Amino acid sequence: MELSELLLMVIEPSRMQRNIIVGHLRKMGIVAIEEFTEAAPALERMQGITPDIVISAMHLPDMTGSELVGQMRTKPELCDVTFFLISSETLYRYLEPIRQAGATVILPKPYDPERLNEALSSAVNYVAARQNDFEGTNEEFDDLWIMVVDDSSTSRKYLQRVLTSLGIHNIREAKDGAEALQILKGQRFDLIITDYNMPNIDGLELVEHIRHYTDQPSIPIVVVTSEQNDEPLHALKTAGVSAICEKPLSYVALRKLIRHLINDID
Repeated sequence: MELSELLLMVIEPSRMQRNIIVGHLRKMGIVAIEEFTEAAPALERMQGITPDIVISAMHLPDMTGSELVGQMRTKPELCDVTFFLISSETLYRYLEPIRQAGATVILPKPYDPERLNEALSSAVNYVAARQNDFEGTNEEFDDLWIMVVDDSSTSRKYLQRVLTSLGIHNIREAKDGAEALQILKGQRFDLIITDYNMPNIDGLELVEHIRHYTDQPSIPIVVVTSEQNDEPLHALKTAGVSAICEKPLSYVALRKLIRHLINDID
């Protein structure tokens, strides 16, 4: 699949910002771009045609970007659509809900064209894989068993979709560290992908317990988090986490990471 084959919807109330984004997309060779200033008309349009990628601002006249992607994820035909947020917002209380709601990429405003290019390239691979044009039947991952641990059902579903597009179908889900530890008592895994902030047993406690009190102490563990504080990140590294990745985790980044970890195991 090429960039020119994609259908994009850009939702941005500022005409200047919208023109900048659309102009950059057209320079990249993307032809099919539909523009909106509000979320409701875009959602209505999505009932008639499913976009490959939606690019949205955070603060829209009729709702927030978080509410927009949240509504999209409730609709079967839109739950897999790649969602980019471009926003100058930096506050955790605004960004965390949209991460949990299933944003694929979060870019700062003014955005870095190079980062947008990378995000679009990753999205092309993801879209192609979902359509079985890329490597959705990749045999190198056929026998892997992976557990996804996250208290957000939307985040779990997003990761499961990405893993499935990579050709990974042996996936178990757990809503927190406590449930993950119960599952580990009866099943072995090749990889665990876990959130950091969770109720009951969080990501740090989960890593520490697996490393010291289970019969699978060497299993690779990837923590996906929006945490920016150095102290918990250092604690995770000390506990023996295999990798720490920023939320949201892209298709290409996850594919590269799994290949690296599996090669280390071999």
